Amino acid sequence: MEIVCLGEMILDMFAAEAGRDFDTVTAFLPVAGGAPANVAVAAAKLGRKSAFIGKVGDDPFGRRLAAALSENGVETRGMRFDPTARTTLNFMTIPDPNTVMTFFYRNPGADMMLRPEELDRGLIEGARFFHFGSVSLTEEPCRSATFEAARIAKAAGVPVSFDINYRPSIWPEERALPEIRRALALADVVKVNEKELELLAGSAGAADTAAGCARLLEAGPRLCVATLGPRGCAFASHDEQGTVEGFTVRAVDATGCGDAFTAALLCGLIAAGAGKDNGRAAWGRSLEREPLMKSLQYANAAGALTATKKGVIPALPFARDVEAFLAHTQHDSR
Repeated sequence: MEIVCLGEMILDMFAAEAGRDFDTVTAFLPVAGGAPANVAVAAAKLGRKSAFIGKVGDDPFGRRLAAALSENGVETRGMRFDPTARTTLNFMTIPDPNTVMTFFYRNPGADMMLRPEELDRGLIEGARFFHFGSVSLTEEPCRSATFEAARIAKAAGVPVSFDINYRPSIWPEERALPEIRRALALADVVKVNEKELELLAGSAGAADTAAGCARLLEAGPRLCVATLGPRGCAFASHDEQGTVEGFTVRAVDATGCGDAFTAALLCGLIAAGAGKDNGRAAWGRSLEREPLMKSLQYANAAGALTATKKGVIPALPFARDVEAFLAHTQHDSR
């Protein structure tokens, strides 16, 4: 297995009408979602073997979500089905193409109930990369399961990827920041957006995204990348920092762009040699300027293409789509 993702697999309830908020939307449409699950699907569509670890309800929605992963080539043996908690719902509206508003319906949701003893250790230990996000840190027992999974990965020499993915609607800053900082200390690759970077890096993140990324490296990661929406991304490693310009596309729905970006970045790093069994020297080569720029351009392209279609999983591009897009698009980095 190459990329193993742990966290929430939920049913996203998309607003039936674009350009409306929760006060005015009239209906919602169910679509499989959850950021770590989206990353697993995106990685599979980009040609990498991926797996998902998480818990859903032992209900029709949970079985529907498991089927969606299998249909997209994701290994599901790490999924667990809870007979007492329902599959989590996430209601979403899109007031404009680059803004998504969310409301989680979990009290509790099955995704929160994954226990450390339910982890598939073999999947984690055999991965090239282990990936998770902060939503699974919000409540116990899933918080303990997530940290245990990251520790298993680190002990096995598997690099850890962490998407901050902060959702203020489900936990306040005073609870979130200590747990996010604990997770940063376990991560090798960290992905943030601009608001999250400012929250974690303070004035450095607000004034200069690359400098803000560099500040987060002090917690232990080798690479920090900040997505900047249509403007591309900023990054910092211990030897390099800068920005990579985004791509101009006709945006329809920004949902899932960050997940596509994350999956493509991990795929790019693997292609450049990073990951379990390739050693510290290979990690160093993958973070040299030329291969790193290539990985970030690939990630920007995957995120941009995702914005051109409605929904998440149906919008996630295949490797051939990203390669064709890059072949016909000018790009600049600095």
